[in-house]
Formats: sequence, structure tokens, C-alpha cells
Amino acid sequence: QVQLVESGGGLVQAGGSLRLSCAASGRTFSSYAVGWFRQAPGKEREFVASISGSGRSTTYADSVKGRFTISRDNAKNTVYLQMNILKPEDTAVYNCATRLVPFFTSLAKDYAYWGQGTQVTVSS
Repeated sequence: QVQLVESGGGLVQAGGSLRLSCAASGRTFSSYAVGWFRQAPGKEREFVASISGSGRSTTYADSVKGRFTISRDNAKNTVYLQMNILKPEDTAVYNCATRLVPFFTSLAKDYAYWGQGTQVTVSS
């Protein structure tokens, strides 16, 4: 079992920045791929970014490419999502998720363990 806890969400003005954290406990985290997903009210969950177990490989949704950066500190069992130049359309609940293999995907169904989520609200 892996437990994930997100933090760092909040209210920010458009153009601002936030850094989300995803802290893991329960198992060795460093071998597992991690993804960030988000869900806005009335919309389906969408992929944001993911990172391989080693941290050497990352991928992003086109909507956040160039603005968001995913990274990890395996010594701290934590994955981060640095979000810059935030837009109102980035408003959503952000969840991190992990799968027990080092290779990432952008499909939510491939991730077995999920955190409770953190709210990000971007005002215009």
C-alpha cells in the first residue's frame, strides 16, 4: 500500500505561481512513476504531468507545457508540481497518483493509488 498526501493548493491571481507537493508513505516510492491529474467542476478528470521513477523522464499535457514542471525528490519521498503563469482555466482539484512500476502513462486508469487532492483556484 502507498498513501499519498497532496499539499500546496490555494487561491492565486492569474499569472501567479504555486507549488504542489505529493508526499508518499507506506512503500519505497523511488521506483514508481507518479502522475498529476486535475478535475474542474463539471468536467472530466484530465492528465497534467507525469514523471518516471528515476525522475529522468517527464511528460506534460499540451495545456500546461512550458508553464508547469514536475520533479521529484526520492530522498524525501515527494513529487512536486511547480505551476507558473497560472490561468483561470487551471482552476481544479489536483490529485497525484502512483503506479507500482517506474514507467509513466497519461491514463488515469493506469494509476492504482491516489491522494485526496488539493484545490487550486486561479482568479482573473
